[in-house]
Amino acid sequence: MREEKKTLIMDVALQHFANEGYHNTTINHIAKHAGISKGLMYNYFESKEELLAEIISRSMGEISDYLDPDKDGHLSEEEFELFVRKYFLLLKEKISFWRLYFQLLMQNDVRDHFFKSFLEPVTSVESVYKDGNNTNLAIASRMIADYFIRKKGNKPSDYDPILEMNIFIYTIEGFARITAFLDEVDDNYFDKTVNRIIELYK
Repeated sequence: MREEKKTLIMDVALQHFANEGYHNTTINHIAKHAGISKGLMYNYFESKEELLAEIISRSMGEISDYLDPDKDGHLSEEEFELFVRKYFLLLKEKISFWRLYFQLLMQNDVRDHFFKSFLEPVTSVESVYKDGNNTNLAIASRMIADYFIRKKGNKPSDYDPILEMNIFIYTIEGFARITAFLDEVDDNYFDKTVNRIIELYK
């Protein structure tokens, strides 16, 4: 029951954060629309900031669960392909959720919190293997970077694994955001695009 109530609060908060703005949405407002008291809200989340962090962590965790199925810390080509396919399958299955999520992340105050707390920029090979924060997103970024670094062996000498990783991330994020805001998704074109992304980066 506790997890169900927590999920309800997070779902209500996401909807109101996205539609009315993170800054404009109060704990009182969320509690009212979740059908609970403000006091009970604080049994689940100490603050609005913690609630936002949980929403982001849950969303990224759902994606990163597919990143390393055998939990060996490295991606094989098969695991990389599985990750890309699962990422876009989640997008299609929960498109209204991701539409709200992307709306939330476009808000300046949320974006600032998100990048400072969850994302650790990967700008060099050295940054991939140093100790860093252990959010789902930071771990996923380092693991994807490691995948591109290990591919360097059969690439031309001017191959830049960090650049390739970042272009890959920009590609899948851009396609995901565009798809989330389409009124209708063409399944055939969607599948062809996913297959092409895998072909380019696998």
